[in-house]
Amino acid sequence: MRKVYYQYDPNMRVYRRVYPTLWQRIVAAVWRFLLVIVLGGVFFLIYRYSISTPQMGDLYKENSRLQSQYRVLSRKVDDALLVLHDIEERDDNLYRVLLEADPVPEVVRQAGFNGTNRYAELTDMSNAELVVNTSQKVDMLAKKLYMQTRSFNEIVELSREQDNKLACIPAIQPVSNKDLKRTASGYGYRTDPVYHVRQFHQGMDFTCDTGTPVYATGNGKVIYAKWRSGFGNLVEIDHGYGYVTRYAHLSRILVKEGQKVVRSEEIGLAGSTGKSTGPHVHYEVLVNGKNVNPIQYYFMDLDAEQYEEMINLAENHGKVFD
Repeated sequence: MRKVYYQYDPNMRVYRRVYPTLWQRIVAAVWRFLLVIVLGGVFFLIYRYSISTPQMGDLYKENSRLQSQYRVLSRKVDDALLVLHDIEERDDNLYRVLLEADPVPEVVRQAGFNGTNRYAELTDMSNAELVVNTSQKVDMLAKKLYMQTRSFNEIVELSREQDNKLACIPAIQPVSNKDLKRTASGYGYRTDPVYHVRQFHQGMDFTCDTGTPVYATGNGKVIYAKWRSGFGNLVEIDHGYGYVTRYAHLSRILVKEGQKVVRSEEIGLAGSTGKSTGPHVHYEVLVNGKNVNPIQYYFMDLDAEQYEEMINLAENHGKVFD
């Protein structure tokens, strides 16, 4: 039913019927339409934030559960990073020190943690800070684990090489000398028994009967096995890693050039060939081409007390055989 509008006339004291124009009717309709929209929006917001549907309740619970899981994950990643840091410390300060290797540079361990923001797509989430922070820590843990795995692979290779190196380094006496009674003269300046002048003795002499077995003091390859002036019958072994040993004045050579030998393998028999005044073995150790004191390389043969005793015996200025 169409509404009828009246307006009071105070002069005549009567109500007169009013006929609104088309524009007035349009404006009134627009205002009513806007009022309906505003009231509808208000009611929707009230319903949205004060009245929870079962679906909304489930979403809230799921979101809360995910937040809890992220917090637990973040704490576990923190614990894992602490454990990994301890492993890195042992790697750099223990394993690599023992194997004489340089520590892994910090710039290598931290490689790839900076740069472009790869978490930009997560910043629009409701819990963006928690999610981004946890994601960053997980990525850091994965990259650190990768670098530590590579480091341990290198450690394994170094360990294998170190085992081989320890087998090659001269580490025993060239003759059986447990009681040290065969120790004649050591490394250093001595009076030459032939020329009677003071000269530098570049090895150690071990007195023994002709035919006494002479042993390789480390794994290696024979690079010389024949007569040499002054040394008589001489065997030289290249042990690798810069180490070479010499066994001189042998009565008999039992190995050939190019032959591989192992520690304690018999390579010859003691004698008095070359410039020698009696049966003995002259033994030298060279490191990177330079003679060093052989007494430093009996660590697998002597305990601490025997080592001290040998030093005293070797330092004496008694009889030199060559």
